Amino acid sequence: MIEGVKVRGLRFIPDERGYLMEILRSDWTEYETFGQVYVTAAYPGVVKGWHYHKLQTDHFVCIHGMAKVVLYDRREDSPSFGEVNEFFIGERNPCLIKIPPSVVHGFKGVGQGVALIVNVPTELYDYDDPDEHRLPYDTDEIPYDWGLKQK
Repeated sequence: MIEGVKVRGLRFIPDERGYLMEILRSDWTEYETFGQVYVTAAYPGVVKGWHYHKLQTDHFVCIHGMAKVVLYDRREDSPSFGEVNEFFIGERNPCLIKIPPSVVHGFKGVGQGVALIVNVPTELYDYDDPDEHRLPYDTDEIPYDWGLKQK
């Protein structure tokens, strides 16, 4: 596992009306601070990546569909430098993934429908100076092949 990455299995709390699933609690070890909450969507087979943050920790939960989330540790001072982690999360595997600053990440919608990921980052998005750094999905800097078939 990449240094600083944490994965927590989540559970559904069902009753006759439906279910509830906790996404992130302030008494969990994964919690640091609160910036904002947002949802991002990927259509089937679409890759959203690569990107990383210098200050922000992300907390990903796929609340609808299924997503392949891939992390790459580009931190030269990390004991897991160069390591790749791949996770399949969503309706069939509800998990919280904590992604530390400077760990490059992306995700791909897998399955037949849209994948919805809720993120609870530790920082508020700064529209004037965003902590958002991008690399192309097919960069040679990351030893990972998304398996995309271009027409």
